[in-house]
Amino acid sequence: MKKFLLFTFILFAFAANAQDENEDQNETPPDGWTSEGKFQLLFNQSAFNAEWTGGGTSSMAANLVLDYNLNYRKGNFTWDNKFLANYGLTKLKADEFTRKTSDRLEINSILGKQMEDSNWYYSFFTNFRTQFSKGYVYSEDPETGQPTRRETTHFISPAYLQFGPGMMWKKNEDFWVNLAPATARFIFVDPEFTSVPGYVDGSYYGVDTNKSTRFELGASLSSYFKYEVMTNVTMEHNLSLYSNYLDHPENIDIDYLLNLDMGINKYLSANFIFQAIYDDNIVGAFQVREVFGAGFTYTF
Repeated sequence: MKKFLLFTFILFAFAANAQDENEDQNETPPDGWTSEGKFQLLFNQSAFNAEWTGGGTSSMAANLVLDYNLNYRKGNFTWDNKFLANYGLTKLKADEFTRKTSDRLEINSILGKQMEDSNWYYSFFTNFRTQFSKGYVYSEDPETGQPTRRETTHFISPAYLQFGPGMMWKKNEDFWVNLAPATARFIFVDPEFTSVPGYVDGSYYGVDTNKSTRFELGASLSSYFKYEVMTNVTMEHNLSLYSNYLDHPENIDIDYLLNLDMGINKYLSANFIFQAIYDDNIVGAFQVREVFGAGFTYTF
């Protein structure tokens, strides 16, 4: 419950700020299709020669980001679509394996029918999330001392598909909140992970032994907020909350993503990503990642 209150506070905090930040942006966009996208290739690198005495390990990292929006409006009908792809790798000089720093593929789609003379919409949303490549747990062979790794995830394992009707409050394309009180969610996994000897029901993303899917029915709240902090510095907030009516509804799944984009010029920028996830079907604690880099940006 404390986690739920914390993230609800965050949601309403930036919602309150949005009222002031976006007062002059509440104009109805024209009918038809609109689109915008951004491609970023970010780099981090550190190097030390053999004579360096201060300690440190040479490393190199790269992160690829694609963010694309495709929206449609016709009268009081809207259809907003967002495609997110994020993939990053890092290599330490002394490490045998290249490791991932980020891996996310997500598609969001919301249909809306606006209520007359208001910011409220009847809505139907769909969300799909997975990852691009294999994930590993790294350890060390107790006999040889050599580094080892064990595959734990890959493409479509896990994958999440959720959808449902609801109500959306939408000030503009850059600020909206959607509540869907009857949301169906499917979790897909490779049965290879649930059929190992000694597997315990639900220990791999909540899926039972020898199964490849888990069905949940619950309430979903999702929100998006984007604003300019200062000239050429843009911040985005994505927040998703989910409560499963069928199993421990008091355990709220949380997925919060912050993206801070700092433009240097037309083609160069720095980018900071922060993500916090809580899902007790995976681990009973917050998963947190941070990625920072500078590199090439192309807007289309």
